[in-house]
Amino acid sequence: MKYPKGGGFKRGGKKGSNDSDPFFEQETKKRRKVSYDDEDIESIDSDAEENGFNGEDRKEADVAEEEDEFADETAGEKRKRLAEAYLLRTREAQRREREELDDDEDNDDDDIVKTLMKKQQEDSGRVRRALASSVQEPLSSDEFSIIVKHRKSVVSVALSDDDTRGFSASKDGAIVHWDVSSGKTDKYKWPSDEVLKSRGMKVREPRSKKHSRESLALAVSSDGRYLATGGVDRHVHIWDVRTREHVQAFPGHRNTVSCLCFRHGTAELYSGSFDRSVKAWNVEDKAFVQDSFGHQDEILAIDALRKERALTVGRDRTMLLHKMPEASRTIYRAPASSLESCCFISDTEYLSGSDNGTVALWGMLKKKPVFLLKNAHSVVADGIATNENGEHDNVEYNNSSTSSWVSSVAVCRGSDLAASGAGNGFVHLMAVEPSAIRPLFKLPLTGFVNSMAFAKSGKFLVAGVGQETRFGRWGCIKSAQNGVAIHPLRLS
Repeated sequence: MKYPKGGGFKRGGKKGSNDSDPFFEQETKKRRKVSYDDEDIESIDSDAEENGFNGEDRKEADVAEEEDEFADETAGEKRKRLAEAYLLRTREAQRREREELDDDEDNDDDDIVKTLMKKQQEDSGRVRRALASSVQEPLSSDEFSIIVKHRKSVVSVALSDDDTRGFSASKDGAIVHWDVSSGKTDKYKWPSDEVLKSRGMKVREPRSKKHSRESLALAVSSDGRYLATGGVDRHVHIWDVRTREHVQAFPGHRNTVSCLCFRHGTAELYSGSFDRSVKAWNVEDKAFVQDSFGHQDEILAIDALRKERALTVGRDRTMLLHKMPEASRTIYRAPASSLESCCFISDTEYLSGSDNGTVALWGMLKKKPVFLLKNAHSVVADGIATNENGEHDNVEYNNSSTSSWVSSVAVCRGSDLAASGAGNGFVHLMAVEPSAIRPLFKLPLTGFVNSMAFAKSGKFLVAGVGQETRFGRWGCIKSAQNGVAIHPLRLS
């Protein structure tokens, strides 16, 4: 068989000629399209103006172009850019402050270094703000006021980092977003079952619980973007705070999700469950990270700071410090009671509340409590609470010891100010000292205090209160209101 001269098969046109080959013609056209000169660009701009485009559209294009500029930067380059921008803002704030004070001293850099070092030490917990000593005794007009009402007992509350927004969850399944100053509320609406399944939810037995919307835990990320909830349906649900929409459902727990917390400064979420396990999730990537075990009974509370550590307590009378990267645990044993609540004071100190009315201070280097504040929320035998003046308050309390359970403890982040709540009619403010807990004031509040949160500034305290305890109906205070209560704190 003879092939035509010029090599290759005939593709069209003359034999062996590439002049009329469509491949080369298309390539030539492509190159001709992108080979614009200055005159062509000017004509395009003028056409855009004639078609109704204005300067705002060009600004949007510039913003998109600026975003594209940082699209290829590494994580280290991004951190450096953000740090430089933060430094410029700090310098500008220092300059404005000096102008207001008419101070001409030229030591801005020294002041900036001191400010940044102090903030970093406070955030890391190495330096503690002496806030407890500045808290003044409440006036008669200072009292808890209900700013958000729920149909059933509130089981969990949380505050955003800027202290302007709050979040609460109750036994009726309602998840509410509210404004601290105005009290304006906005509810999160559950999507349909089909939407939940498309976002990761798995239907499980028993059938009586698979559709339950009862929430028992709630947490908000430090950047205010994500809200996490968990409850009887055994899933961890992620919500977008900006749109109030459901984003993701994380399956994996084999029993009720009882507690949640975000690791500060990250999108890493820790969840505790009645199945005795702690799981870590990455909310940004919508992925499971790892799990940790160690408890022999139901986990009731969890807390975390900036490090990859999770502090948990359970009905097995132990408190565990989960070291996630090392997959190891440190076990702390309570003297003779079930621990109901816990929180970090710093990376090396912890606070816990138990069902015998004891608030305990723990240290990292000792497996037993450093200090015990016994009978912190005592109730007299006839079921009537006794106030600090020795007078009896006429409030209907259940005669059981449930009212003395320390169901919640909270610490103002980076400070020595703490609080504990129970069902005896008071929230106790305390000062955490190096090896002791010193009671400060009692704030009257009727009902079971199931959750608390301090404002980062220390100017107020919010409490989730209800007629029933958080995980059951072992007690009932019918005179209590179900809702979120706020109490202002006066600082000297």
